Amino acid sequence: MNITPNTSEYAQSAHRLIFTAIVFAVLFTSVRGQVTTVNEKPPLKERIFYGGSLGLQFGTQTNIEVLPVVGIWVLPRVAVAAGPGFRFYRYQNVNTSIYSVRGYIQLVPIRDINKMIPLGVHTSIILQFEDEGLSLDSQYWHNVDREPKRFWVNSVMAGPGISQQMGKKSSLNILFLWTLNNNGYSIYNDPIIRVGFVF
Repeated sequence: MNITPNTSEYAQSAHRLIFTAIVFAVLFTSVRGQVTTVNEKPPLKERIFYGGSLGLQFGTQTNIEVLPVVGIWVLPRVAVAAGPGFRFYRYQNVNTSIYSVRGYIQLVPIRDINKMIPLGVHTSIILQFEDEGLSLDSQYWHNVDREPKRFWVNSVMAGPGISQQMGKKSSLNILFLWTLNNNGYSIYNDPIIRVGFVF
């Protein structure tokens, strides 16, 4: 596969990234119940969380990913997290491994659907904005043996999801993410569905 990124697309991606950041900033400031006093703020160890997600995509492209994370609730409805990742990727019967590092911000605009619609389902609605650096194999993506053996590209994603509380700190999250930038490499098919656990 010989794909060369178009530099003009990077400028467009930067504009999309800025626009998305503004949208998330507006969402961030509009979330209610964020102002807390020092006495109401939980201790640090209760705000730190661990977990990860598993991504599965099959079809013309096969994409299996494992993404552990560690994060912190900076506000009652705002969390930030980061972590490494490993991905097995197949396209046209050729395999490659992708290594990554990512960070994300997660907002919880609706903490409990049951308070709005009494269905007995205590599920939260979440929004996630994610920035991911991907280490790709030069031989696979350019179809040449060249130095360096691996190179980095950036992928920006965002989308909604649901979070089902399973304990005091644990939850099951299902996310539907769309890529916001075109880095010149067709790694994802939108939407990307991720199932994750946090504890």
